[in-house]
Amino acid sequence: MKQPPTRTYAEFTARAPLAFRARAIARDLAIRALALGRRIGGHGWVRFVFYHHVFADERAGFARQLRFLSGQGEFLSLDDALAIVGRERSADGRYFCVGFDDGLKSCATGALPVLAELRVPAVFYVVSDLIGRSFAANDAIARDVFGFQGRDTALEFMTWEDCRALAAAGMTVGSHSRTHARLAGLDRAVALAEMADSKRAIERELGRECRHFCAPYGLPGRDFDQMRDPLLAREAGYASFASGARGRMTAGGDPFLLKRDHLLANWGEHQLRYFLSRG
Repeated sequence: MKQPPTRTYAEFTARAPLAFRARAIARDLAIRALALGRRIGGHGWVRFVFYHHVFADERAGFARQLRFLSGQGEFLSLDDALAIVGRERSADGRYFCVGFDDGLKSCATGALPVLAELRVPAVFYVVSDLIGRSFAANDAIARDVFGFQGRDTALEFMTWEDCRALAAAGMTVGSHSRTHARLAGLDRAVALAEMADSKRAIERELGRECRHFCAPYGLPGRDFDQMRDPLLAREAGYASFASGARGRMTAGGDPFLLKRDHLLANWGEHQLRYFLSRG
């Protein structure tokens, strides 16, 4: 019997070990202490914040986070944020660019309605070979690649129809590679094909240019070669290369080595203040 799709974060983490939950609690308590007195200050920067999922039980938290961030700065589309990084637009304020990695179905069903209601632009990086697919809890891809700890539900990815709906709503659809491969483990030709093949598939299905690439896993030096792979993305025809390294971007930064801050949609304000107050 086909398993129903995962609808909540509670389902996504249903079989997470107790040690995982204990670490999460301890980490939250530590961040609460470290966040005391911190604020998101300064100006002239862009923070690229990103999520992997916005399940049904995370939707309210996601909306709350966006409202909090709207009080800290201005939301920009990826292209407008890159205009600041490239010195094509003045950067006298504080700016946020919202993104989503992997292309999970919940990003379309959970995040898009909130983004539309609050008029926040975003970029969705999708894995082209996984579009329209679903993986059971015991599947190695779901478990080992995407951290799925579900029990009786399946991990579901967006369809091409979902991607077209995102584009129609004014969102940006970028590439997260063809198969979600760790680029550092691939030779040059295969890494380039992961980028170029995904770009062509997205452009064919959406009928518009795919201009932006995000490295799977995302840590420079471990998950991708920061000397080779951004250049391969440029060769494939992309205008930017996003990583998973935390930090702010300022005018004159490298659009082919974007820093981004990973968030969970149910995090509290203290966690946002802690991570987004750091350089």
